[in-house]
Amino acid sequence: MLQIRDLTYRIAGRTLLEDASVHIPMGHKVGLVGRNGTGKSTLFKLITQEIHADSGDLKMRNGARLGILPQEAPGGPESLLQTVLDADIERKNLLDEAETATDPARIADIHVRLADIDAHTAESRAAKILSGLGFDHEAQQRSCSSFSGGWRTRVALAGTLFAEPDLLLLDEPSNYLDLEATLWLENFLKSYQRTLIIISHDRDLLNNVAETIIHLDQLKLVKYTGNYDFFEKTRAEKIALAEGMAKKQEAQRKHLQSFVDRFRAKASKARQAQSRVKMLEKLKPIASVMEEYTVNFTFPTPEPLSSPIISMEECAAGYSEASHVLKHLNLRIDMDDRIALLGSNGNGKSTFAKLIAGRLKTQLGQLQKSSKLKIGFFAQHQLDEMRPEESAYQHLSEKMGNAGQSQVRARLGQFGFNRDKSDVAVKQLSGGEKARLNFCLLSVEKPHLLILDEPTNHLDVDAREALVQGLNGFDGAVLLISHDPHLVSLVADDLWLVSDGGVAPYNGDMNDYKKFVLEQARAGAVGKKISVGDIAVAVPSTPKLSGKEARKARAQARAALAPKKKEVSKLEKRVQKLEEEIKKHEEILANPETYDKGADYQADLVAKIGKLKGDLETTEEEWMTAQEELEELEAT
Repeated sequence: MLQIRDLTYRIAGRTLLEDASVHIPMGHKVGLVGRNGTGKSTLFKLITQEIHADSGDLKMRNGARLGILPQEAPGGPESLLQTVLDADIERKNLLDEAETATDPARIADIHVRLADIDAHTAESRAAKILSGLGFDHEAQQRSCSSFSGGWRTRVALAGTLFAEPDLLLLDEPSNYLDLEATLWLENFLKSYQRTLIIISHDRDLLNNVAETIIHLDQLKLVKYTGNYDFFEKTRAEKIALAEGMAKKQEAQRKHLQSFVDRFRAKASKARQAQSRVKMLEKLKPIASVMEEYTVNFTFPTPEPLSSPIISMEECAAGYSEASHVLKHLNLRIDMDDRIALLGSNGNGKSTFAKLIAGRLKTQLGQLQKSSKLKIGFFAQHQLDEMRPEESAYQHLSEKMGNAGQSQVRARLGQFGFNRDKSDVAVKQLSGGEKARLNFCLLSVEKPHLLILDEPTNHLDVDAREALVQGLNGFDGAVLLISHDPHLVSLVADDLWLVSDGGVAPYNGDMNDYKKFVLEQARAGAVGKKISVGDIAVAVPSTPKLSGKEARKARAQARAALAPKKKEVSKLEKRVQKLEEEIKKHEEILANPETYDKGADYQADLVAKIGKLKGDLETTEEEWMTAQEELEELEAT
């Protein structure tokens, strides 16, 4: 389908690709990965011929149709459904020609071709895609111009998918979507029958869709057969092997150089010395494959507070007294809670986050917070509110007050800002760097509760993993809104559904929710609606029960499993955290500087390690018991 040979591209004196080559066969699903700024989106522009390479060849199969999300989203008076139908240019042209054609042979050809491309199912296929991306039957009949830019971008994506191009290029498609639409898109792409190249930082999307990973690394395109997890494992092994070879080569170089230095002046050894000089010249260095510096997210431990830190009783919230976006909220948040909010965009997730953060007042009811509660709030609009002319250092220095320069730079370093980068004006920082600076700023006050509204939009895969580790090492509470199912599943212990003006605990895990989202999309494509009460529908109904009875049985089964699943998940994370703490303390104990701090300090470290190991043993026993109980429940 696509052949790239010795491709070189430079921009503003910087080389992004140099003699890069790769072959993508027809029908393959490929994930294109690499750190931000390495040239992934540039490669897409080269494929679409928006820009041209300095040298090399890039060839597509003759006659192949290319599909990529248009730069301008649709916004005309046509309905969403009609806009998506019109995205299939061949179908539209054939239908237009059929209205005016008079030659019987041509009319026959038109109808044969319409049958070949399944034109008779076009409307239902377009409706299913729109439904999956969050548009119900009523919305599909509205004009494009009546929707905001973000929703029109979804319509453009729907049209691109509906056209079924032979080569589909998707650049961070989940950035435009909420979690529900992302889950649907993943399922759609898994069954896509043509060639796909996708740029994404969503690990789950790459693992579940891509069969091949192409890594843009050191100006080359390196191909790995397998999903993202396989690529990551193979890449790590490759790095370890190269490091070992480089060390071995360096030892060989030193040995040869030593011989040359000792015997070059001796006539009896001159020939051997000269021979070794030639060997040194031929000893090409092993190409460095060392990973670039990966950022850490370090959230300081807050002062302990009694639970609940927040409680709500019959609360209502909204943006005008005339209407409530959310109502009848009866919830509590404890110090150790890890909560992810589920629900389609527009249902009130961000409204709930603003209410908890104090950015929005309650219209009815009582919302009580601990008097000493500190909240750290991350939202995308905060990135745009930073002072563009000032540096990261200036932002943080102001936030830290009387702190010295070394303290400010040390904290910036924890979030991946070296001295040079911390002095650059914010307007010159990438989206990912601004996001990291925002995390750095909100960590200063040692918040008890982190509220994170789409925190990963600008973070690459490595930074997302670092965020997972940072949040799992945080001792406070977390309230998370994210379209990244990998982040949600690894961080959240509890799922709350925001729907129909309410917020309520969801009795299930991410797999259950994914099944519900797909069923909801199928129902929405034909104009049906699924109520919140039907969320328990997660597995096919059994023939012996009516639909209502089957839903009730599945709801009861999942309600019984949910507390045990939550217990197992919490214990697993507790085991992981204890292991990390033990490792950290053992590294301190092994540091020679530790023994300059006196016997009491060493004894205290040994005592802490002993206690942690005791806690780990107890927690592992609890985890194994809970896991066995869960397996027994699942078997019944």
